[in-house]
Amino acid sequence: MITYPHLKNGATIGVTAPSSGVPTELHELVKLACSRLEQKGFQVTCGETVWSQYKAKSAPSVTRAAEFNALMADSDTDIIIPPWGGELLMEILEHIDYENIKNKWVLGYSDISGLLLAITLKTGIATAHGTNLIDLRGEFSDETTAMWESVLSTETGESVLQHSSDQYQKEWNHADPSPCVFHLTEKTQWKTVSNRNVKIQGRLLGGCIDIIRHLIGTPFGDVQRFRNQHINGEPVIWYLENCEMNTADLRRSLVQMKLAGWFDHCSGLMFGRSPANTPVNNYTVEDVYQDLVDELDIPIIYDIDCGHVPPQITFINGAYAEAEAAEGKGTVLQYFRP
Repeated sequence: MITYPHLKNGATIGVTAPSSGVPTELHELVKLACSRLEQKGFQVTCGETVWSQYKAKSAPSVTRAAEFNALMADSDTDIIIPPWGGELLMEILEHIDYENIKNKWVLGYSDISGLLLAITLKTGIATAHGTNLIDLRGEFSDETTAMWESVLSTETGESVLQHSSDQYQKEWNHADPSPCVFHLTEKTQWKTVSNRNVKIQGRLLGGCIDIIRHLIGTPFGDVQRFRNQHINGEPVIWYLENCEMNTADLRRSLVQMKLAGWFDHCSGLMFGRSPANTPVNNYTVEDVYQDLVDELDIPIIYDIDCGHVPPQITFINGAYAEAEAAEGKGTVLQYFRP
């Protein structure tokens, strides 16, 4: 059984940095994002870890975990949104109080996806893979990013539909800020390995593959137990995105996931656009996807709105989804089914 948090009007957002904090010269970005959210009717409180960054993390692992646990236990905090990802979230997983995790949303991506997946696999509580706090600082949001509120406000038993973006951002241009943060210039095209229309159904799990692959073989990556305890063995749709790996490293990681049984009872795979995927010896990412299709005999949709090439659809770990790709467009219909 999956338990779904619910985002209420005027919710209090707790901001903590379980991975990287924000260096002094960028503090204004956090303050701007907080003020934008307050203008929308939210209350926002920031923990101490948000304001510090030293040696690739906001604070020692025990300190980061303690702040997260405190926000999770705090009855006045309704949702937790980190400022952004980072590098060393993995260090805190053993210090999280999973036994007492409350039914509240945690929203983020990149390094944060390791925490999201660990929480859902261990507890059956849904978590939200989508925008981070820093990217909510714009005067307005693009339609794809803005859906995070609607998705997280969905009631248990209801469904929510999201569409592929019209355009995506090819590269960051911080010297020329945009009113909606992202510079959406390139036409979005959802693709399939088969070059045919594809529809897949199942329970969503996923995140940044650079990070979540490291949960394999740990107490925080027991996908088989999650299947048996929380979703009655229903098929899984994996949504994955590659931040920094070349194609050989991506291939190794996917083979490791397969050998660990993560792709057992998998109905399909979805891959986000990537700033990486550098070919190795002419081995392209399309070759990686084709190899997976040949081995697993399941459909693959790629270049979806997920990850480090914004904007992003908000994916709910644990939700039942129908994902479709047709004529370059895509939809994700998520059912908040227990």
